[in-house]
Amino acid sequence: MDAAASLAQKTAYLRRTLEPWAELVAPVIGPDPSRRLGYRDRVTLSVRWASHTGWRFGLVRRDELIAIHDCPVHSARVRSLVHGLARCLPGGDELPLAYLHVSGAQATLIVKARQVDVAILRPAAESALRTGIEGLWLHTHPAAGRRLFARSGWQLLAGATESREPRGLLHGPTAFVQAMPELHQQAISAARGHLCPGAGTAVLDLYCGLGATLREWTGAGAAAVGVELSGEATVFASRNAPLAQVLRGTCVQRLPQVRDWWNARAADRVAFVNPPRSGLETEVTQALAEELRPYRIAYLSCSAGTLARDLRSLVTAGYEVKAILSYDFFPLTHHVEALALLDRP
Repeated sequence: MDAAASLAQKTAYLRRTLEPWAELVAPVIGPDPSRRLGYRDRVTLSVRWASHTGWRFGLVRRDELIAIHDCPVHSARVRSLVHGLARCLPGGDELPLAYLHVSGAQATLIVKARQVDVAILRPAAESALRTGIEGLWLHTHPAAGRRLFARSGWQLLAGATESREPRGLLHGPTAFVQAMPELHQQAISAARGHLCPGAGTAVLDLYCGLGATLREWTGAGAAAVGVELSGEATVFASRNAPLAQVLRGTCVQRLPQVRDWWNARAADRVAFVNPPRSGLETEVTQALAEELRPYRIAYLSCSAGTLARDLRSLVTAGYEVKAILSYDFFPLTHHVEALALLDRP
């Protein structure tokens, strides 16, 4: 599809899925046409070895690996890294490599073994740094699969332990780095316009990630608390938004601390939420709708289905959906992001 047809299809999908609020769904905003290809800088690829093909990086479908060494949506850095590793890695009899994970300028070789002789990886590490990768990691994880990472088994093979994404946010090798930071920033700006953070405002930020939104709220003078499950992300969120308080754990686990923080503030209290595809946990939705009751909510969603479910709960509790903005964070895929803006009359 060309850009216009793709954006129209995604807009129609959102209006069908969010049918009670279809008239509020704005047309999907896409990136600059030059960014529709070569944009994806965060990817996890399965890796397999065969003596007659060498290393192959790609996606597994029905036990078959489909190699995508030159995937057009991957960034030039990712494509160059894959080709370099395929050329420089030792064979599969020496290296039980299972996955390659790339997060911005940080890349990780995930090996299904308890230990690896790192000396055999030196040529691959040198090749990786020549592609623009700033840090190459070895992660030994015998049980790697549905769960890619374990706490232990990390070793930096070459380069730096952290990088900055285009907006200056620090991140490490497991971070969720936005593939389209310019569109993400547009969504944050729209959320800021709705929430009106400033002196005298308190912002609850659930699923705060690396702290891009926390930095926005505190930069405007608001008090802010963020909740994030990833240990690495909480460390970097505290550094990226040093004026905010960051709590590690699930949002359900941290509800007691959130309540204490919330109740200690007589300010204009608002909330920003950006949950995973599964949406808000039932307990979190109930806490927002029935107990915390922020004056305004901005809900950034990567799943229109769970967004519709959660909006129904919030509307039933007395909230009003004012607008739904949408963004094409992942061009040439079926994914689309929606930002719902709600008020409590």
